[in-house]
Amino acid sequence: MQFTDVWIPYGGYWSTPFCAWQGSFATLPPIPFAAETAVKALAARGVGPTDIDGVCLGTTVPSKHSFYGAPWFAGLAGLCHVSGPTINQACATSVRCLVQAAEELGANGASLYLAATADRTSNGPHVFYPNPSGPGGTGDAENLVLDSFGHDPYAKNSMIQTAENVAREAGITREAQEEIALLRFRQYATALSADAAFLKRFMPWPVEVKDARGKKVVATVAGDQGVYPTTAEGLATLKPVLDGGTVTFGTQTHPADGNAAMLLTSSRERARELARDGAVDVQLASFGQARVKKGFMPMAVVPAARLALERAEIGPADLVSVTTHNPFAVNDVYLARELALDPERMNRRGCSLVWGHPQGPTGMRAIIELIEDLAEQGGGFGLFTGCAAGDSAAAVVVKVSVR
Repeated sequence: MQFTDVWIPYGGYWSTPFCAWQGSFATLPPIPFAAETAVKALAARGVGPTDIDGVCLGTTVPSKHSFYGAPWFAGLAGLCHVSGPTINQACATSVRCLVQAAEELGANGASLYLAATADRTSNGPHVFYPNPSGPGGTGDAENLVLDSFGHDPYAKNSMIQTAENVAREAGITREAQEEIALLRFRQYATALSADAAFLKRFMPWPVEVKDARGKKVVATVAGDQGVYPTTAEGLATLKPVLDGGTVTFGTQTHPADGNAAMLLTSSRERARELARDGAVDVQLASFGQARVKKGFMPMAVVPAARLALERAEIGPADLVSVTTHNPFAVNDVYLARELALDPERMNRRGCSLVWGHPQGPTGMRAIIELIEDLAEQGGGFGLFTGCAAGDSAAAVVVKVSVR
């Protein structure tokens, strides 16, 4: 899918810090938290509720009242006049939200669209499915977060097994994975330099976490929580998670909580009016998705990326910047090899391998960081690609022009 008139106001996006699961955001209801964040972010950008005429909400982990999804989020965010779909496509949810926005803008169904994403992997639901025909009338139970990580009902394997499958077939060694993990951690450190100036372009903090009554402040979050110091010596001491494998806890991501959102419009002039700097144009150029053979999820990032690049009518050599959702270091090793990308030019400020994985918002934050990096580089084409459950992946190409 190629887009021609879908614009993102430069700076018209935001992401909370990400907190590792069972951390400071563990008790916050994710949809009200996302709405509260949106109210503050829109006000800070001078966007009034009536300016927005389209909305969607991406969320993948059910939470209390999440049946009401996007309409509930919109109401809490002061957008009582709009509604839209609630979207769940696992780790590809953010990309799918942007595609939904682009399609509505292209069909004149909206002129300024808010694509919001929110998830809390902490305290995930424990679901009981009644089964009157079961032995003694017993039902089936599921720990929605952990069981989903541990078992693909179609491929019959865990997510970490898909990384091991790709590592084995593609000849990706433990050493290659650890080299990427070290690089990504060093890159994230640059995002923290100068008092985290890069992150503060789009990440509001401090975030006050209040108790269930909304009165007492029980925690204050100033930046990502749960980022683990990574050294070559430390990585070398870790055992593979699976017997005989290559993936350790140091070369995979961790579940997290947080939210992120982005404004999109069908008018370049409107985007410039709303931009933090009207001399920077941001265009959503194309989208691609792909699915590969069962049990090889990290491989899907390559065909998804190639399709998005083809639709944007560019090649890997035309890319100024790349960001990825990489739950495993295997993902980036494979992508860099197949597309002949320089790992140093990927994820220049870190990635989900480092700052965690709240599922729905993960890709949105990575795309925000892609835009900011492209602006810093003076413009050009950028690619985001990331794998998702079901051995699938999604990718988008954005173009930034600096006048």
